[in-house]
Amino acid sequence: MPGIDESLLEAMRVPGARGVSLVDWISGLALGTVGEAPGGDAEASAAETAELARLAAESGTLAPAGRGAAADKEPPVEDLIVTTADSYHLLRFVGTPFDSTVLLHLWLDRNDGNLALARIRLAETADRLVLG
Repeated sequence: MPGIDESLLEAMRVPGARGVSLVDWISGLALGTVGEAPGGDAEASAAETAELARLAAESGTLAPAGRGAAADKEPPVEDLIVTTADSYHLLRFVGTPFDSTVLLHLWLDRNDGNLALARIRLAETADRLVLG
């Protein structure tokens, strides 16, 4: 089972990948990055990504209904997709044995990337990721 570095390198093999990071969406800290960062600053990108993730995770509209204690170990949202004129941003929430407060942020070039393939590959990467 791959750790953070191996998982990030695996995600960079997705066609069109420009950069990928593992972000704690509670604190806004980047736990690891590979490739380019949107805006050129990995820490600022992680903080902004975390803010977007928190909005989605804490939304009563988007979060699953009836989350109990057992559900607290599962991410509140599977993924978020943001499209811009020249890129895709795929945020995949990662389930962990402790609190599920991390996500993978994959930045794809819109001309070279395949969003459907990236979503499948990032989900597989997230499922295999070992933290700790």
